[in-house]
Parts: sequence; structure tokens; C-alpha cells
Amino acid sequence: MQVSTKWLKDYIDIDLTADELAEKFTMAGIPVENVIHAGEGLEKVITGRIEDLKAHPDSDHLQICQMDIGADNLLQIVTGAPNVEEGQIVPVAMIGAHLPNGQKISKGKMRGVASNGMLCSAGELKLDLEGLPIEQQTGIYILPEDTPIGIPVAEVLGLDDDILEFELTANRGDCFSVVGLVRELSVLTGKRPKYPEIVVDENDKRTAEDLVKIGIDAKDLCSRFSARVLTNVKLKQSPEWMIKRLEGAGMRAINNVVDVTNFVMLEYGQPLHAYDFDKVVGHELTARRAEEGEPLHTLDDSNRLAKGGELVIADAEKAAGLAGIMGGFETEITEDTTTVILEAACFNPASIRRTGRAVGLHSEASGRFERGTNEKGTITALNRVAQLLQDMDACTVCHGVVDVYPEPKDDVKIKFTTAQINERLGTKYTDEEIVKVLEALGFEVEKASVIDDIGDTIEDITDNVFGRLSGLAKSITKSVRGISKTSDVNDAVKDIGNSIGDMVKDTNINLPVESYEVTVPEWRNDVKLPEDLSEEVARIYGFDKIPSTMPKGNQQGRQTDTQNFIDKIKKILSGLGMCEELSFAFTSEAMFDKMRMPADSELRRSVPIMNPLTDVSPLLRTTLLASIFENAVRNYSRKNEDVRLFEVAPVFFPKALPITELPVEKQKLAGLLMGRREPKGWSQDSAQIDFYDAKGIVEELLSGLSISGYNVERGEHFSLHPGKTAIFTKGRDILVTVGEVHPAVAEALGIKKKIYVFEADIATLQKFAAKKFTLETLPKYPSISRDLAILVNHDTAAADVEKVIAKNGGTFFKGVTLFDVYTGERISADKKSLAFAIEFRSKERTLKDEEADEAFNNILAAVEKEFGATLRS
Repeated sequence: MQVSTKWLKDYIDIDLTADELAEKFTMAGIPVENVIHAGEGLEKVITGRIEDLKAHPDSDHLQICQMDIGADNLLQIVTGAPNVEEGQIVPVAMIGAHLPNGQKISKGKMRGVASNGMLCSAGELKLDLEGLPIEQQTGIYILPEDTPIGIPVAEVLGLDDDILEFELTANRGDCFSVVGLVRELSVLTGKRPKYPEIVVDENDKRTAEDLVKIGIDAKDLCSRFSARVLTNVKLKQSPEWMIKRLEGAGMRAINNVVDVTNFVMLEYGQPLHAYDFDKVVGHELTARRAEEGEPLHTLDDSNRLAKGGELVIADAEKAAGLAGIMGGFETEITEDTTTVILEAACFNPASIRRTGRAVGLHSEASGRFERGTNEKGTITALNRVAQLLQDMDACTVCHGVVDVYPEPKDDVKIKFTTAQINERLGTKYTDEEIVKVLEALGFEVEKASVIDDIGDTIEDITDNVFGRLSGLAKSITKSVRGISKTSDVNDAVKDIGNSIGDMVKDTNINLPVESYEVTVPEWRNDVKLPEDLSEEVARIYGFDKIPSTMPKGNQQGRQTDTQNFIDKIKKILSGLGMCEELSFAFTSEAMFDKMRMPADSELRRSVPIMNPLTDVSPLLRTTLLASIFENAVRNYSRKNEDVRLFEVAPVFFPKALPITELPVEKQKLAGLLMGRREPKGWSQDSAQIDFYDAKGIVEELLSGLSISGYNVERGEHFSLHPGKTAIFTKGRDILVTVGEVHPAVAEALGIKKKIYVFEADIATLQKFAAKKFTLETLPKYPSISRDLAILVNHDTAAADVEKVIAKNGGTFFKGVTLFDVYTGERISADKKSLAFAIEFRSKERTLKDEEADEAFNNILAAVEKEFGATLRS
């Protein structure tokens, strides 16, 4: 929801800025997401009249304007706009203005003639072009003839205002209205609000009940249905002040009837709808459930078929609107409308939410119904609409309101004590402070009757005393029966005395403390419990003023570094379009066979499960690839062939077999990709994922984990294609293995697609993830790039060549990139061409070509010596 600060100030006298208002609202639990300064960029744009207009002596399209900007000041401005004429009043951007479109105005000359400003178009002011004449959409924006000159154009355009954009929580439906926000603002500032006084002149002798019939067939979905009848309706443009208020709330003005219903919805939070009386069959409206297949023709001119169960407003023949969401097309207000049925109702929030999602419609009205509206406010809203239209001389009003309210809402009453609120908040507010806040928010607070509480207390005391007397009697009887000598008599008397003392000591009469009972205001559907009252007190006095206390406990739970690291991996891979899977940690020898796992592999030394869930998976896994392959098969068999899966989970290695102690548990990462590169769509091709997609994901993962300085080399893995497998290494450690699944493995799995996987050890990744970071300034001096194209033996790895280049690059070497690999014509079969881009840069100065050439020659000599490379001509 958004609202202009001017609208708020219509109802409450405050001198706070928009940013100060936003801060107050947000700190009180009514969050303001954004503050829009509507007039930003218009500070030095004023109105001016074209007093004189002459052709430019040295141009066939420029004109010289003498502008009257008030106070007997004339300003010369050169313009190229074709739609300007003498006497017009236009926006004038003064020197130094910084317009909303980013343009900065400065003094200058155009073809030798001085120009001291600029005449502005609607586009340059970022105004809405819709509705403007064609010439003003591209030319200068022409203001009305009666516009005063020399005043800020923001004032003329109604842009001298600020807009607050609220991101309200679902429970605060009362704040989806200007009155609701003013009500809160009154409490926060201590200022008295000035709500509009609603007076309706029912100047049509006919009664609403004689003209229209209202009914509710679905009482669980519609709790109240109210209506007024307006006659002699005149459709026309709304007054300028109302148009500006609507625009400030993000709504476009249409006509006075529609605008007033929208205005009152924004003002009071009660959505309304206007029906053309003559188009409502039978002049009756009923809130009922739609029948399955029933046609719904809504105001957006869309035809839908009801699924059955949706709440609709129907006339005698058909549905006349989708209740709470959008009105019907056949009964909409048109220029021919003379009589209007005005509806205000309360609908079940869950029903409106479900229907809106089902039909794909959301409106300002449905947003309010979904959060709950004030059942007791329907008639107020109807009267406000009638009043505003009468003020415009746009209607007469029939006597009375048709109001169907089968089960009036009971007042919500809550009991509380000051001690309860303070204990819940950890505060020490007095009774007076708490009562003051609640009454300011509209709660009626009364001291609760203590008679019932005292009665309950006396009853408890009586039960307590009689119970203890019974116990005392038994104790005395037992003591007396045990007497056999004088010493026993003394002991018995002592025991009886102690029993009586304990009874008297434990039977304390605690009278109840003073409590209060509040009546919740009708507009607060969210307050139902004592805890809600505590929240009201806390947010008004300020959550930031509640003293901080450490939670009680002997320990504080938190994640380990490894858990945080795993969360980071999951976040990165999810951001790359991967989907996390969760699988059981079980596998089988059959899966090992399908994976082409060597018989002597350590991975076959798995822990057997004594009581497996199924005979199919009797082992604890030793590799995550087994689990991710099973899930790939499951997806493929269900025709889900475009898969991007990953999992971070433990694998298990026995210290010895048979098991005598817990196995070693290691966290591993595995990922799998197959199918299309992009989702199906008319703008997407059907290209399939390849090796470089999987390699790219691994590179992005390592970058996100701040792991650098690794090498990418050709690798081997029993489940992967021997020529399409790479390993990312750092030192002697393997960071990640990535590659295409071996065709024999894919065939054994029953997947007739190319599959790409990667696998990593979490501990190894965490070992090389950067722990400390340094910032480096952007380079001041340009770099020099040299391309190196060499012929090397076919089995020479590009990564090995890059290592030699980096080693011999000298002080100014900054990086090397392989940008071309070529085999084919004019190159012998045992050779290949590698082309590298090598970058040199100095931090202190601009390098000379001679310095870069020297370093390049050193590199060339090194690769010639190391690989027998020759420079490719």
C-alpha cells in the first residue's frame, strides 16, 4: 500500500518530514518499505509564459523565446520544440536544475544565441504521457492558461508531495487505510486526528429496501452485506484534489463514481462496488457459492468458468461479480448509468485468497479482504461515498440502507494484569502507562470485577483448610495410638504441634491483584489474546526501549564452522539453478557394479546393515555418486529428463571389518546434470548440457568459496569417460572431480542421455577456502596484452603451458588466458596450436612496450625449451 503524506496531513496536523514519518511508522511495527519524493528533480523548474517568440537567425527549426517567469523577470531561452506559441505557459528549467530524467541544465549558446534555461517536455519531467495530446507527448508540456507564473511546477502538477510505500504484515488489515494510519500516527505523535464528518442528505423519497433486495446464501463466506441506492447519478470527472489523492496512492482516476469508491476504500479500508441498477436482473444481489461451470464475465472482459465453490455476487439470473475480487462486466457503470446500487460487504479472507489464486486475479480490494475488513464499518463506508458524490452534485440518495447482518460480531474482551504484561516484556510499566497506550489505540479499558476472583480464592482456601484439617486429624490419631509411656506422650504432643504450625504456615490467603478488562476496537481483527495487548504496549513505547536481557540457560547453541561452510555451498549451488536432494545413506553391491567400481577399490569396503530397510540396499554408502545416480534413474524413469541435482551428505568408511567400532564419517559433495541447458520455451533452443556446463558450475562454486590458485588437469575416474574427465587440484590435493559419465555406466543405469557429475570432499574444500580477505585498489595504469600462438605436441596440456608462462612472466605479469585451440589443416597430426592472451601491468607507472616485449620473449624462450614449442606464424 502507498499513501501521500499530504493525505495523512489532511486528517492530522503534523510537521514531520516523510523520512521522519517513515521512521516512526516502522519503529511502531508498521514498516515503510520506501519513501518516494515525487518532486525530486523539479526544485529549479518553475512556470513561465512565452511573451515573445522569434525565429533563430541561423537555424530553420530553432526559436528564441522571451520568457516571463514572474517578478518582472524576462529570460531568454532557445528551443527547438515545434508546438510552442506566444502566450503559452510552460515548465521552465532554470540554470542549475537537475531534471528527473538526469539532464543537468547549464548556461550556453545555441548557434551563437544565448540560452539561459530550457523549456521542458512531459518526458523530461517524467510525467505520464498517456492522455496527453500527440504534440505534447513529443514536444513541450503546455500548462493550463490560468496557471500562475513564477511558481514551482511541482506545486502546479501536484508533485510537491511525498509518498510512503508500506510493506504491511498480513495481520494489520486496519492499516490498509488512511484513517487507520492516521489513527496510529495520532498515538505516536500525541496529536488529535480530524476525521471527516459524514452527513448524508437522503433527498430521494424512495427507500432502498423498496428498490433492491439483498441476500446472503453463504453465511460462512459472507458475514455482512450492505447496500445503498443512488439515483440521478451524473458521471463526470472527479475534482482535482481527489485525482491527486488517488494518484498518490498509485491509482488512476476513471470517473467520479468509480473514483469515489476507490477513494473511500483507501480512506477507510472498506472495498466497495457500484452496480448499474438497470442492469441487475430482478434488482436483487445475493452472495452465494458459484456452481461448477458457471460463466464468470469480469470487468477485465475475461470469460472464466467457475470451478464451483467460489463466492460470487449474483443477480436473479447470473453471477454479477466475483466477490471481493472483481465486478462483473454486464453490470459495470457506464455513461448511460443513472441509478447505482452501492455495495459494501465483508467476506471470508481465506475464501478470497483461494479464489484470487485460482483465477489469477489480485486487486486492491482483494488485498484488503484477504487481511480482513471491519464488519461494523460497511455502513460508514456507504455513507461516505454518498456524501462525497452529493458534494459533487452527482447524485441523490434514497432513504435507508439495506443491511443483511445475520450474526453480528460480538465484542472481543480480554482480561490482563499489569504484572502479566511486564513479565512478558521484561519491563516495569505502571498501570497508568499501560492503560494510557491502550486507550489511545481505541481500546476500552475497565477495571475487572474482583468479586468472582475473591470467591474463587475463598473456595480454594476452604478446600485447602479442610484438606489439611483432615490430614491433621489422621496425624493426631496416629500419634495418640503410639503412646505407651510418658516420653511417648511428650513426643506425640510435639508432633501434633509441628503439624498445626505447618498447616497455618502453608495456608496463605493471597487476594487477587487488580486486573483490567479491555474491549478490542472493531477495526482490530488481530487482537484476541493477552499476548496481543503486550505487543501493542511494546510497539508504542518502542521495542528499542525494552531492556536487553541474556536468555537463561547453561549453553548456547550455534552451528559449527563446517555447518556454516556447507550452508554456503548449498546457497551457491541453489543460486546456480541446482536442486538439492535428500537421500538415504544406503546402497548395494549392484550399484557399485553399475558404476564400474574396481573389485579391489577401497570404496567397496562398506559397512553392512544388520537390519536393512530393504534387501535392495543393505550397505552404507561410501560414495555419494551411488545416491545421486539412483535419484537420476528415478527421475528419468518418470520422464523428468532435465535434471540438476546436488547433495551434501556423509559417507561411511569402516575402520575394520567386521565392525567393532563406529565407522569414519566424512562429508562429501556430489552433483549431477543431464538434459536440456535451458527450460522448454518458444525463445529457447534444445541444446543439451555438456561438459563445460558442469565444469562452469564447479568453477563458480570454487569462486564463491574463495578458492583460487588451483589447476585443472586431465583426470581419471572409474565411473567417468576417460577422455572427458578433469580434476581441480591444489598442491597434492584433489578439490573436485568432474566429467561425463562413462557410456557403460549410463547404459547400466538405463539412462539414454549424456550425464555429467562432479564430486568433492567437504574437508578439502574447507581447507583451501580463504579465511582472510584483503582489498586491492583498482589499477590506475593501463595493461599491455600480448598474444602467444605456439605449436606443441598433441598430448601437451594447456595447464602445463600456463604454469610455465606464469613462472617466467616476470615482475609485471598479471595473467594468462587460453583463447584458442586448433588442430587441422596445415598442422601435422601430432601437433596442436595453443593461443594465449598474456597481460602485463605495473602498479606504479605505465609500462613501456619494450618492457612487455622483454617479458614476452622470456616466456617464449621458456616454452620453447620446456615443450619444444614453435611460434605459429
